[in-house]
Amino acid sequence: MPPLRPTQLRSLLLLRRLSSSPPHPSGAQCRRLLLPYSPPSFPPRVAPAYSSRLPRLSDFSPLRRSFSSAAADAVDRSGGRDRDRDEVARSISAELTAEAAVEADAEGDALSVVQRLALNFSRVTPDPGLILSTLNLSPDAGRAVLGFYQWLAQNPDFAHTDETLSMFMDYLGRRKDFKAIDELMSDAKDVASSKTLESVIDRLVRAGRPVQAVEFFERMERDYGLKRDKESMKMVVEKLCEKGYATCAEKMVKNLAHEFFPDEHVCDMLIKGWCVAGKLDEANRLAREMYRGGFEIGTAGYNALLDCVCKLCRKKDPFQLNSEAEQILVDMDYYGVPRNVETFNVLIGNLCKIRKTEDAMKLFHSMGEWGCYPNEETFLVLTRSLYQAARVGEGDEMIDRMKSAGYALDRKAYYGFLKILCGIERIDHALTVFKKMKADGCEPGIKTYDLLMGKSCAHNRLDKANAIFNEALRRGVPVEPKAYRLDPRFMKKPKAEKKEKKRETLPEKMARKRRRLKQIRLSFVKKPKRMMRGY
Repeated sequence: MPPLRPTQLRSLLLLRRLSSSPPHPSGAQCRRLLLPYSPPSFPPRVAPAYSSRLPRLSDFSPLRRSFSSAAADAVDRSGGRDRDRDEVARSISAELTAEAAVEADAEGDALSVVQRLALNFSRVTPDPGLILSTLNLSPDAGRAVLGFYQWLAQNPDFAHTDETLSMFMDYLGRRKDFKAIDELMSDAKDVASSKTLESVIDRLVRAGRPVQAVEFFERMERDYGLKRDKESMKMVVEKLCEKGYATCAEKMVKNLAHEFFPDEHVCDMLIKGWCVAGKLDEANRLAREMYRGGFEIGTAGYNALLDCVCKLCRKKDPFQLNSEAEQILVDMDYYGVPRNVETFNVLIGNLCKIRKTEDAMKLFHSMGEWGCYPNEETFLVLTRSLYQAARVGEGDEMIDRMKSAGYALDRKAYYGFLKILCGIERIDHALTVFKKMKADGCEPGIKTYDLLMGKSCAHNRLDKANAIFNEALRRGVPVEPKAYRLDPRFMKKPKAEKKEKKRETLPEKMARKRRRLKQIRLSFVKKPKRMMRGY
């Protein structure tokens, strides 16, 4: 290390003196400390006697360099924390999965999990990110997750919140273990709130149990201490209608009308529920009841009706789609209901599904006339449709237009594009889109590499498949080599060997001449006519 200059030594001594000064200096001390750093005045004023001993700003250049690298160090530390969190999550997941494999009763299993986690992870400070990563990495842990929950509850550095409790509800709901959900809800009455309620209702509805979802809402205030209000009722109705359980939702709304009177938003959701179920007559019946009751159908209700009409037309008669959809749009204009971007997304999506990409593009260009602008879903639907129609150049332009509009593509969207391009045998363009994917910062996963390797092998491009495999290994993606099927169309056909003409021997030549002369001689023989039978 080079020796310090006198000015640098004075600066370090000054910093040590300032750090050892009392926490609350007097006013005179504050004035003395701040005086040398005040901006210069013109004409310059006389400096105090001790100002000559203070360091110049250039003497702090090493400190400035250290402060400038603080941000980079913070980023490195955050990345290191994320890696450490992932490692801890994998370790806890391995413990839970191993414990689930042991054949034991549920209570003893949970206690052993608590003891093992307390022994092996006593220095770990849990947080919501660690809990979510652990649960996502443990799909086969089963009820051993209850031990993980108990270990967290016993940890003095952690307290369960509504968010963390909803994570456990989602996990147990995916396994359809609603008995365990009931146990946790009874144990965490003081923690459960809106997120937990939404997770439980969502899992009940997605499991095909709408009646149990309604019953849970009716008894949640009595059994679990969750408040029943209009917002929670709207959430339950919305979850039911998203999956097409409009019968249960409408019955629930009518039974609770004396307690929570429905509004136009609830009625729009009920119309959407009937439309998701494909029952257009029931949706029209409910719309007429709304008009008689003084309600007006909003844009969301008309969009649901429009989507239902388009789906039925695609199923029965695709040629009637334009005319039937036009009737819904005329009704919207008649009642003064404005169109929004979702209206155009419904039309564009259904047109693309029946391969009317050109009509969808015309609608896309006419959105501005109605004061609407495309969103992320609009660009994605059109890009997929253009790629399916083998209009790859226009598809690339749509991606560029999407980026210029401020929307970013994620890994899932890129994988969908690659799947379409590989399906239409455009492997070269798929590799071009793959490069764009990496340039945009989207890390390819196992499915992406497996798709490209399989398609390259099918096209008999083994060098490209090996390059993709080696790239996956360099990036740390655990791709397993396996046998891919070669498409017979791209199989190299063996070249047919040309048969060289051999010189005939004299006996072969004489035999060929005799055969030819016999053919000529027989050609002049008169054939007997077929005798006609008389009846």
